[in-house]
Amino acid sequence: MEQTDSYKTITKASPEVLFKDRNSKFFGYAFPVSSEDEVKAHLDHLKKQHHQARHWCYAYQFGMLERDYVFRANDDGEPGNSAGMPIYGQIQSFEVTNVLIVVVRYFGGTKLGVGGLINAYRTGAQLALEASKIVTRTVNIDFAITFDYKHMNTVMRIIKEKQLNIIDQTLELSCEIIISVRLKDADAIFKIFDTLYEINIKKLND
Repeated sequence: MEQTDSYKTITKASPEVLFKDRNSKFFGYAFPVSSEDEVKAHLDHLKKQHHQARHWCYAYQFGMLERDYVFRANDDGEPGNSAGMPIYGQIQSFEVTNVLIVVVRYFGGTKLGVGGLINAYRTGAQLALEASKIVTRTVNIDFAITFDYKHMNTVMRIIKEKQLNIIDQTLELSCEIIISVRLKDADAIFKIFDTLYEINIKKLND
């Protein structure tokens, strides 16, 4: 079974979206994030921006490969599983990762019931993701290839043949080229360079 080495995410914060139900207002936001510190910063900002709101419910997911996913859903005082999990459900439905979705609620005086809350938070999250630009990215492995200048033609020929992406290079008497390779191709590319005489390759990221 071939491993999946691509994922979907958003490139920038979504515009603010609004869903209303019986005078309650639900403001939805989506942010690209890769750490809990970023999540906290966005939540702190929204709590200042919406300081009169009742609830700041959210869900997030980090990780580029499914086996590495880390996620959390928070109801922030709403009935259990009526807010955070419906929001997280939209992250799963849109198949995005490295994303935070926050839905801020202003209570309108009428209780919505658990079913109403689930629908409102799910819809707020859905609208935020629909307003976002979703892109597909690949999971890449970076390698450093080091060699003497006399082997330049050999190395560059392979890079050209395999259409490898050079992200940095130092071409002097002793040369180093940093390449970025899609995860699914990484083992094969490593073996090609690893078998060449006087050419060294090492993995830079885990």
